[in-house]
Amino acid sequence: MKHPDGTWEPRVIGSVIEHLFAPDDPAAVLDRLCSREIRIVSLTITEGGYGIHRVTGKFDPAIAGVTADLRPGSPPSTVFGFVTQALERRRQAGTPPFTVVSRDNIQGNGDVASEAFTSFADLVSPELASWAGDTVHFPNSMVDRITPATTARDRAEVAARFGIQDGWPVLCEPFAQWILEDNFSFGRPPLQDAGVQLVADVTPYELMKLRLLNASHQALCYAGYLAGYRLVHEVVRDPLFATFLLGYMTEEAMPTLRPVPGIDLHSYTHELVDRFSNPEVRDTVARLCAGGSDLIPKFLLPVVRHQLQAGGNIRHCAAVIACWARYAEGTDEDGAPIDVVDHLKDRLVASARQQRTNPTSFLENRDIFSDLVDNPRFTTTYVEILASLHQSVARATLLALASHR
Repeated sequence: MKHPDGTWEPRVIGSVIEHLFAPDDPAAVLDRLCSREIRIVSLTITEGGYGIHRVTGKFDPAIAGVTADLRPGSPPSTVFGFVTQALERRRQAGTPPFTVVSRDNIQGNGDVASEAFTSFADLVSPELASWAGDTVHFPNSMVDRITPATTARDRAEVAARFGIQDGWPVLCEPFAQWILEDNFSFGRPPLQDAGVQLVADVTPYELMKLRLLNASHQALCYAGYLAGYRLVHEVVRDPLFATFLLGYMTEEAMPTLRPVPGIDLHSYTHELVDRFSNPEVRDTVARLCAGGSDLIPKFLLPVVRHQLQAGGNIRHCAAVIACWARYAEGTDEDGAPIDVVDHLKDRLVASARQQRTNPTSFLENRDIFSDLVDNPRFTTTYVEILASLHQSVARATLLALASHR
């Protein structure tokens, strides 16, 4: 763990007692999953790993590997094949099913996992799918800890500080939070003794994280990158950007949230600023900028729509989207090229480069923004802020926004 004062706190993870690499020996992995000792299967496979179609919200059987895993008698190659074959064997053997715990950063991650695995099971056997739907539990969860990608610099520093040659150390901030729905098929260990908060409903905690922490990453990254910052703590230690961030959280995001048991939301927002300011984490602005077409619709647009419906403030949200649009033009304020990382890069860059003559061209990507471009209140504010970004710089735009309050 990297503390803000420069202290690094090492910990050897003793709970990992065995490692099986599925491509090397799928039969061994499948056998282990079928063991009665296995009561929980946890997943961290990224959002795209669940095979959910962007538009329909349903499992897409056309994703890579699924067709092969549906062939009778074939060894599993995807997570769907492994989990489903293991469940079928357990069903036939009379062994209770394990619980599938998703830990991915997806709203309703347990519900998403349930949709994916039961849909795949239905393609294998409707009887299996019915059994899984009745007996397998998929609790929702929310995990929060800033953990940047490991770098060569991190490996060298671990070796220098602790004399340990670790090929893949996991470096993170001190803060950690795991909220887990207490909903298990076949019992569970005393997770609460390890700091897990077991609750009946994860939703309020999840929305708090998505709309405050995750959306705040988008709020700081595009403006920060345009202004020349490349590390997250540098952005947030700039008082102007910290003020903008708090303005977004308190004036626009918080009004969309219901009370969160045990959490003071005002204290939480200031704690987020402190966490983002940790210079030891060295999280990059570029990492936060990547994949905006996936992140903005999930984290920020629900705030926009709520505020528009309620007649609330939307200027900070409009500024975030305008900064993203300006960033997507592919050059920073000094004319240096920006490597826009997004699976929709070509379309985003093309529409962004039209916006100096057609200011709403970026918003006209309806599969991202839906009908937001048709809302005159939002587009008026957005176009005004985008014009400021074109006429001056991000810093001047945020200063004007602060004076508008």
